[in-house]
Amino acid sequence: MVRQTQSPGVLGPAVAAGSNLQNEILLAVPRAERARVLSNAEFVDLPARTVLNEKGAAIENCYFLNSGVASIILVMSDGKSVEVGLTGREGFVGLPILVGYASSPTRAVVQIAATGYKIRARDLKSALRNSPRLAESLQRYAQELSIQAIQIAACNRLHEVDQRLARWLLMSRDRVGESTFPLTQEFIAHMLGTRRASVTVAAGNLQKRGLIRYSRGQVTIKDPAGLESAACECYQGINRQIERWRKDAR
Repeated sequence: MVRQTQSPGVLGPAVAAGSNLQNEILLAVPRAERARVLSNAEFVDLPARTVLNEKGAAIENCYFLNSGVASIILVMSDGKSVEVGLTGREGFVGLPILVGYASSPTRAVVQIAATGYKIRARDLKSALRNSPRLAESLQRYAQELSIQAIQIAACNRLHEVDQRLARWLLMSRDRVGESTFPLTQEFIAHMLGTRRASVTVAAGNLQKRGLIRYSRGQVTIKDPAGLESAACECYQGINRQIERWRKDAR
């Protein structure tokens, strides 16, 4: 995967105040706690392949994504990588700082161009001291991301590329909120930890079945129900567990 660390573009103070807020974690907490975070945050444009956190590096900034998708990637010593989680407007990047850890065990990279609220790790730590609901919400999100990692690890070991690709497309669709989004086969191969040729065959199979349309770096999910049937049990397994937890917390 081509690695590009880009400087996110600041989009202005009016947006930073939360006028276009879509991040589900921030929307769900009391207004005072939300304002405490947003007063120290910048609303930033995050182009595809922007590295938000790097494996082994200090976490200087955290991100509440407002749109788009970021991949959480495990990078091996030989440079090979595989995706272990996805996050979008439902989530947050920078979870280790919640429990006092200063570095990231994974790389977080923007997969589909995003926007988000960028806050310095030290400012978020300070805000959390007086934001109990936000702290609890972030701890719960950490568990949701952990179930993704567990299920995806099993998925990558046990299921066929066609099934894994279907699961991955559905997870990306859920976070983007649209059926058409930009995607390259090279990027998918890195995310699934497989060869590009295997992704080409798998995408071709899904396209022949009328489930997706793939052309010039754009994928369109044409038959969501059919794609769910083509996916392995992992897509529904992740969603069911997260929904169960959310019901427990009500």
